[in-house]
Amino acid sequence: MAVAYVETQASNTGVLSRAPSGGLVLGAIASVQFGAALATHLFDRLGPAGTVLLRVATASIVLVAIWTPRVRGRPRSELVLAAVFGFVLAGMNLAFYESIDRIPLGTAVTIEFVGPLTVAVVGSRRPLDLLWVALALAGILALTQGGTHSLDGVGVVLALIAGGLWGAYIIINGRVGRAYERGTGVALSMCIASVLLLPVGIASGGSNLLEPKSLALGAAVGMLSSAIPYSFEQEALRRIAASVFGVLMSLEPGVAALAGFVVLGQSLSAREVVGIALVVAASAGASRRIGEAPIDA
Repeated sequence: MAVAYVETQASNTGVLSRAPSGGLVLGAIASVQFGAALATHLFDRLGPAGTVLLRVATASIVLVAIWTPRVRGRPRSELVLAAVFGFVLAGMNLAFYESIDRIPLGTAVTIEFVGPLTVAVVGSRRPLDLLWVALALAGILALTQGGTHSLDGVGVVLALIAGGLWGAYIIINGRVGRAYERGTGVALSMCIASVLLLPVGIASGGSNLLEPKSLALGAAVGMLSSAIPYSFEQEALRRIAASVFGVLMSLEPGVAALAGFVVLGQSLSAREVVGIALVVAASAGASRRIGEAPIDA
């Protein structure tokens, strides 16, 4: 989750440069959601907080190795921006992992998607955008009301918090991309997020964080949920329009539901499937209002 709109610069060489842009975006979505499903297998040993600490710390190590961010000589305003972004990253991921510990993955991602959807339609004066908002609200109501099982209220609230922070992530990440060269800003912010997560992560996971099995699985989650999607999306964003990217990303709730079913055996009622479909349709429609010009790194 939460890696869309990363504005970093990738080399136009190698395997990724020859891969179809749409395939890269879909691959990134699948990687994030199946990584999240895999992460739930660590919850019994580490808890959500310990798991997200391993995920973010692993991603930080990978990104620092790639980009080697420089701190010395940076203006204070840029360092503050990176710190704020790190706080958003830490809060967004922690709230999301705590949410999927309580409610199904597909449902959590669908509710969380209200953040990006809000960013897509805010400030719009087009009457058509009210339709997308109405569809999204109908989808959320379908998910949270009735069905074959009742949803945990705390899990729903946490998913909404993660969604709000996801919206902030989209806005702040653009500023980080303009302030820092290549992916150095994201790498620095991920390090800050790791430090912020240390107290809750250690309190949750304790000595289990150092178990070889936990470390290996945490590293796999970090690669699937961060390092691989970053690489795929940054290459795709160099070549496709923002509107196309947004429409493809709107498939994320559906892919999350599929990952929850395949990896975790989480089935959905017909009502919940309809709810997810409504939010996907709303997100796809809202994304088409984004300008058609490709995003330049």
